[in-house]
Amino acid sequence: MKKLLTGLSAFLLFSPLHVFAADGALSDTALGTTLPLWSCIPFAGMLLSIAIFPLIKEEWWEKHKPWVVAFWSLLFLIPFAVIFGGHIALEHLIEVTLGDYLTFIVLLFGLFCVAGNISLQGDLTGNPKVNVVLLLIGTLLSSWIGTTGASMLMIRPIIRANKWRQRKVQIMVFFIFLISNIGGCLTPVGDPPLLMGFMNGVGFFWSLNLLPVMLLNVLILLTLFFLIDTKAYKKDIADGFKPEIRPESERVKLHLDGAHNIAFMLIIVAAVILSGVLPTTFPVFSEGLTIMGVTLSYASIIEIIMILASAYLSFKTTKKEIRDSNHFTWDAIEEVAILFIGIFITMIPALLILKARGADLGLTQPWQFFWITGALSSFLDNTPTYLVFFTTAASLGFSSGVQTLTSFIPKVVLMAISCGAVFMGANTYIGNAPNFMVRSIAEENGIKMPSFFGYMFWSLSCLIPVFLIDMLIFFL
Repeated sequence: MKKLLTGLSAFLLFSPLHVFAADGALSDTALGTTLPLWSCIPFAGMLLSIAIFPLIKEEWWEKHKPWVVAFWSLLFLIPFAVIFGGHIALEHLIEVTLGDYLTFIVLLFGLFCVAGNISLQGDLTGNPKVNVVLLLIGTLLSSWIGTTGASMLMIRPIIRANKWRQRKVQIMVFFIFLISNIGGCLTPVGDPPLLMGFMNGVGFFWSLNLLPVMLLNVLILLTLFFLIDTKAYKKDIADGFKPEIRPESERVKLHLDGAHNIAFMLIIVAAVILSGVLPTTFPVFSEGLTIMGVTLSYASIIEIIMILASAYLSFKTTKKEIRDSNHFTWDAIEEVAILFIGIFITMIPALLILKARGADLGLTQPWQFFWITGALSSFLDNTPTYLVFFTTAASLGFSSGVQTLTSFIPKVVLMAISCGAVFMGANTYIGNAPNFMVRSIAEENGIKMPSFFGYMFWSLSCLIPVFLIDMLIFFL
């Protein structure tokens, strides 16, 4: 495999097969038009590997998942390089790794590190009412510190509160629904698609228009969760599982250990905001380091430095005992880093095809934008999916609505695109990166999470009815 990787690198650099790209003139639109649908097979294989191997060969999967990722990535890259030329293949590989994946994984890494140094301690007993309150707090935090930040901050306290419970899968599933996804819809900080809208001229606080949709969804889902968790709670009690209740004199009041790390988390949030503000306010920050036509902007470099510095200082200023109390390990972020580099690479053809042919889908109605954006965001990166349909809507020639950098988009259409991208990331484990991190941390702590398809059963039965209500009330 190492020889294969080395050979591929040399091929990409020195291949003479530049039939289409000798002058670098083949645009993304031309590529998307040329690529056949079967070029998405490696992406489908990547998803099926994530879904099936943990079920049938779990130990093998844990040991060999990097090689599976490499296999599917090469299965796309080699034919792509043969057909379009090594230069084009290398350019898109650099674009997806340097332009997309790098900032993505650095942000997740920074929030994972800082949140792991914050520990909520005290006598907090997990029951349906307490769990509803914790989920609500995390949901409200998601729009202001990001879905990843809120997920990493709240996951360990809610696991600790419910450690005595036997039936707690529903807690983690609804955690993903609400905190890792739906709660992030109110500001550009909440979820990357909204940040892209902000960078394209949408007002920072415009997303507050989504508040009625979010409140309805949160109300329905928390009510449903309370009913499901109450039933599970009663079964736990009936089976003899009871929380440890210490004498009054031995009880520990709720408090935060490592609370100073909240400042580092806010610095990370500020870095994300700056990455969106600087290029539009000061165009010089949109310039940067360019490799084969791919630019890592100065704004992105500043963001990366601020995030990594915050993570480093967080570790240097926090006692190891706090991480130990959180059962902190690197497994979750390592799994996300490995799997998502494969997802980012293999989904290149899907995004190119979508970008080139998205306007041919005949979308005109808000409900159509809601479902197509949401359905694709469930399996593709929701940020480029959002941008595709944002651009599609902006090209339809509307004369009024929300002012963007290039045109107008009707308010209800932009709401539909935004809700689809943010909400339906909850439909699968790969719909949004925090989903996978929550799953990994939960399993580290002994909670047997549903399989890929098992989780989709939860999302189809709990979320899709809610999204149908959204469509009927807001987007028809």
